[in-house]
Amino acid sequence: MVHPHKPLRTSTTGAVSAALLAGAAFGLAPAAPAAATGAAAAPGVRFVDIRGDGGTVLKANVVTPADAGGSRTYPVIVLPTSWATPQVEYLAQATKLAGAGYVVVSYNARGFWQSGGRIEVAGPPDVADASRVIDWALAHTPADPSRVGMAGVSYGAGISLLAAAHDKRVRAVAALSGWGDLIDSIYSGRTQHLQAAAMLGGAGYLTGRPSAELQQILKDFLGSNLAKEDEMIAWGKKRSPATYLDRINANGTAVMLGNAWGDTIFPPNQYAEFYERLTVPKRLEFRPGDHATAEATGLLGLPNDTWTSAHRWFDHHLKGADNGVDRERPVRLKSRSGGGYETYPDWKSVGADTRKIALGGTKRIHANIDSGANGGILMLSNALDQFVRLPPTASVPLLPRSFAAVWQSERYGSDRRMRGTAKLHTTVTSTKESGTLVAYLYDVGPLGLGKLVSNAPYTFHGRTAGKPFTVDLELFSTAYDVPAGHRLAVVVDTVDPLYIEHNPSGAQLTFSSPAADPSYLSVPLREQ
Repeated sequence: MVHPHKPLRTSTTGAVSAALLAGAAFGLAPAAPAAATGAAAAPGVRFVDIRGDGGTVLKANVVTPADAGGSRTYPVIVLPTSWATPQVEYLAQATKLAGAGYVVVSYNARGFWQSGGRIEVAGPPDVADASRVIDWALAHTPADPSRVGMAGVSYGAGISLLAAAHDKRVRAVAALSGWGDLIDSIYSGRTQHLQAAAMLGGAGYLTGRPSAELQQILKDFLGSNLAKEDEMIAWGKKRSPATYLDRINANGTAVMLGNAWGDTIFPPNQYAEFYERLTVPKRLEFRPGDHATAEATGLLGLPNDTWTSAHRWFDHHLKGADNGVDRERPVRLKSRSGGGYETYPDWKSVGADTRKIALGGTKRIHANIDSGANGGILMLSNALDQFVRLPPTASVPLLPRSFAAVWQSERYGSDRRMRGTAKLHTTVTSTKESGTLVAYLYDVGPLGLGKLVSNAPYTFHGRTAGKPFTVDLELFSTAYDVPAGHRLAVVVDTVDPLYIEHNPSGAQLTFSSPAADPSYLSVPLREQ
């Protein structure tokens, strides 16, 4: 089923988002050559062509240790580039790794910049390319075939995880700002993440050559073509490391995952779930920021916690260094509110103490109107939160109750250290068979100003108008400290610029709390 009014609304918004956001992403590219200028003259750096799957030429660079020569071999790390990023992206990090005794091969993924082929979005040709690059490294560099690692940011992270599932030679991976489940990343809650898809699509067209399949997927996805929903999900599952997780476990690949709490392209929930299902040596790190901002300074050669962790991971698993990484508690978090790192034995221990906010009463809202509560702007809002602690805000008392359902907790007498995943449980009745709602959690100060803690969208189709149904929705995981004297507010509306909404004109949503099944928001707290 296609909602005829959606493609026009979506394409207009998508075009604007693509132009602004893809342009911003593209604007990051010139920074890499500047960082690499000094490194390019260093001994051991050379630019090469590598034949990928089907003979496709992949533009690459190789950095070898200064003392390379003779019969000595070194561990090798392969770095696929991020989406829409030139092959010089990793030169600063590659030079550091080479100085520490690694052979490093970085290559531009097919379809982007000067590499051949079409953009396949981590499809089978991209996975095969990674193996061909490993083949080339073993044949043309002093690389040790028993000590192969892969790493990358964003697109490079996803390709690295997929390659680890399909190539047993990959012994260790550092996947930064990547995805475990592509569908749960950009289609969570059965809702299209509009700005994320528009940015990726726009950047792909600006810097590469999208395949015919990708062009059709983008058209159907942004056009809300529900008749193609099953095909789009199958396309995404084929490109999701979670689909092949049993292979990664069987191969025994050591996996480090790093991401930002506010990643608006690959939210933290799907990475945490992927992590929990791994049975190999593993590590999970979450920090404040948005997509790839936690790793960005490291790409410029500046000190960076994420890259430091990645280096330690490889030192232990590829070089056998006794650096303690195997004895540390593997889940490492940093709160958005400041402070040092917290460590946990596993993800389920994060936010093990929960409290409920009752969502009592009956509240009816009109759809199609943005209440003023929203998740911010892709790549910008959560970066501001990271650097100046300025998340998206809303005046909770002034939110129009005709378009936003609002509940508030009591005022807290002491700090509440929220850690993990808040969960919404409620009963919804719609006047239409389809609809979208977006839930928000705000930290509300004494003057009523709410700072966004988390949010998540939820879309339904095929419901019977007027018949209540239950909604269970996980908000995006986070770490946030609510100060004493503040309260939490739960807000639900129907429109957010981050997402495509499916509310027919004139739709109304009613939220109720039946006595036999009360509505609530479960808030995960760090044990005091």
